[in-house]
Amino acid sequence: MTKETTLKRCERLILLLGDQLSLNISSLRNADKERDVILMAEVADEASYVPHHKKKIAFLFSAMRHHAKLLRQEGWAVRYVQLDDDDNAGSLPNQLTHELEQFGCAKVVMTEPGEFRLKQTLLSWSKSKDIALDMREDERFICTHAEFQAWALGRKQLRMEFFYREMRRKTGLLMKGDAPEGGKWNYDAENRKPAKGDLFMPHPRHTMRDAITEDVLSLVSTRFSNNFGALEPFWFGVTRTDALLALEHFVQSALPLFGDYQDAMLTDEPFLYHSVLALYLNAGLLEPLEICRRVERAFYDGDAPLNAVEGYIRQIIGWREYVRGIYWLKMPGYTEANFFDAQRPLPAFYWTAQTDMACMAAAISQTRDHAYAHHIQRLMVTGNFAMLAGVDPHEVHEWYLAVYADAYEWVEAPNVIGMSQFADGGLLASKPYAASGNYINKMSDHCQGCRYDVKQKTGADACPFNPLYWDFLIRNEAKLRGNPRLGHAYRTWDRMSPDKQHAYRSSASAVLDGLSS
Repeated sequence: MTKETTLKRCERLILLLGDQLSLNISSLRNADKERDVILMAEVADEASYVPHHKKKIAFLFSAMRHHAKLLRQEGWAVRYVQLDDDDNAGSLPNQLTHELEQFGCAKVVMTEPGEFRLKQTLLSWSKSKDIALDMREDERFICTHAEFQAWALGRKQLRMEFFYREMRRKTGLLMKGDAPEGGKWNYDAENRKPAKGDLFMPHPRHTMRDAITEDVLSLVSTRFSNNFGALEPFWFGVTRTDALLALEHFVQSALPLFGDYQDAMLTDEPFLYHSVLALYLNAGLLEPLEICRRVERAFYDGDAPLNAVEGYIRQIIGWREYVRGIYWLKMPGYTEANFFDAQRPLPAFYWTAQTDMACMAAAISQTRDHAYAHHIQRLMVTGNFAMLAGVDPHEVHEWYLAVYADAYEWVEAPNVIGMSQFADGGLLASKPYAASGNYINKMSDHCQGCRYDVKQKTGADACPFNPLYWDFLIRNEAKLRGNPRLGHAYRTWDRMSPDKQHAYRSSASAVLDGLSS
């Protein structure tokens, strides 16, 4: 008989969310295994507020069920509510109300949700029900809300590079006293090599499925059959042990070349040298400093070069912490930002991958099959096209939130609204990440087999990125011409003949009309 069924009343109800799968979570600090009950629940509201990828739902439900099993083994009383349970109340507020009545608890304890909407929902619920809610800061992050606010105060521009240096100093990662290892803070200039198909390519660690995961896959197949994405093959790890093994596999097999090829794209290699650890990190199965210290140790042991190790650590203690700080600093309202007043609906091929653009078809097909695409695919392919085409950034944001297994609003929204779509007007990025087909051709093999000609600038056979790039700059000239990082582009446009300018605008109109039809 489990602890869950023997404990009839409790002092406090501790709510653990699906992305808080850590024994070191702040909500468990000073908890009493004999008097408190942990509540975990699979609820329809959280599983469907965007049409999540099937693999994302399966990963989280299986990881939650495995974590509940671990908690019971550790001596905790756990009340776990599965999606199809008869007493599933459908939402976290309703489930909390039901469980408080069942256990007679006087107080709810939890770690702050990662998403603003859920935090506000639970605060409103506690106020309306007059329930004591102890909502604690999420201590799994390196930078607190107060620290980020203090760093941002008075700055005209919130640039990640300067924030990253503060995080390096705080953690001591890759530091020699007060100086960065190797004499430079950032080795990104060494991390932009295109890859070739004849390189040896490692693959992320595949985890064998157990009975718990099989039950979840059956549930998802039935209940979420119309959701985006392929459920099989399913090889994600679902326990902390699985995640630690995946980390070690990455360090040994892929980290040495991660830096060189982190921006590269190959049609038949969806993972290249990327770690695919973000889904474990963002769900709580791994912690940021343990990843960074393991990667750092690979450098000092001579197993990985500095450009790879620094680049990877920067993604975690620099970029990941930075976008979380931006999110909480600017919510509510950040996800509604629309600097360019873009209104075009998201093209249907973002859900079907049915497009003649080889780069888009590859990125979207990979997203459909694996619930994963690496950062350059998200930024410079699917994100770049949406921005150039004038797609409503909120629709783009909701698509990214739905389709990736590692996506939670705190990390996804700044990456999309700020970095990918420049919808915040430059709060996060110093210029729009707009590019023509030449960038994709340089960093990938997609253009070789594409129906469009990347070298052709205008006309029916031209790569759509080429005319859309110039059309985007001219459509938004009033807002962008003064940007010093775009001065060269506008001077190039000014030197073009009127006929060439007209050809670009006409070709772009044809592409955009095709999207509408």
